[in-house]
Amino acid sequence: MRLVTRGDLDGLACAVIASSFEKIDDILLVHPQEITDRAVVIDDQDILANLPYDERCATWFDHHLLTDNNQKPPEGFKGKFGIAPSAAQLVWEHYGSDPRFSTLVEETNRLDAAHLSREDVLHPQRYILFGFTLDGRSGLGSYAGYFKRCVEWVKNMPIDEVLELEEVSALVERLREQTESFLHTMEAISELRDNVILTDLRPLDEIPPGNRFLIYTLFPDANVSLRIHWGPEKRFVVAAAGHSIFNRTCRTNLSVLMSRFGGGGHVGAATTPLPPFGANETIDEILEELIKNG
Repeated sequence: MRLVTRGDLDGLACAVIASSFEKIDDILLVHPQEITDRAVVIDDQDILANLPYDERCATWFDHHLLTDNNQKPPEGFKGKFGIAPSAAQLVWEHYGSDPRFSTLVEETNRLDAAHLSREDVLHPQRYILFGFTLDGRSGLGSYAGYFKRCVEWVKNMPIDEVLELEEVSALVERLREQTESFLHTMEAISELRDNVILTDLRPLDEIPPGNRFLIYTLFPDANVSLRIHWGPEKRFVVAAAGHSIFNRTCRTNLSVLMSRFGGGGHVGAATTPLPPFGANETIDEILEELIKNG
């Protein structure tokens, strides 16, 4: 049996829990768009977690809003869907809410739903800090092998011991060392458009690793961000919007907004892929909506 998920703390928590109750032979990390585009071969032995539904799978778990762009599961599908702080929450409930994983799920919920304090962002600890080493948006490079090793570590060690492992501690140190450079770069390439932080990463050859939530410390008056970057191999452009975690006044349902352009996500965080040709015009349209709704 294979688990297909995305490479972040939520995907890892799903893997830790599912592999404790199922015989998982392999883990495949994919981008959600690869499922939507049917670019990944899925079969009836696969568990999909934290990804769009695919009727070919055996079991499916997800917590994102379903939009018109999503394939809908049939009645009685195996797995669990619901609006929840994380997909891990649903996987945990499906397998009986084992208390061994309660702290992992609670902390995954906090990070995935961005229920973080300023202290969590500026001085992250334990699972939140660990989660930043797994987040592809932290810019630490390819990590599929690291992710799989982390699944076994988290299953068998307390988080404080995991953070002391050489490979994990090296990534933590790299994030900390690059914080100043990351903040300088984000400030240089970002601009405040009314209530929106607009950050376009496409012109950069290299982005310093960093905690993506730090952008809200640079622009405390903004209530939403719009981050533009290339998708894998520059096949498409990604527009990613997120409500500020410190100024929670944005009224835009980001999942509904992004679904108009083929994407989706949550009320407070959503993305959409855009074809490179014409992407700037669509980005301007998204930006206009975010400003208009305040």
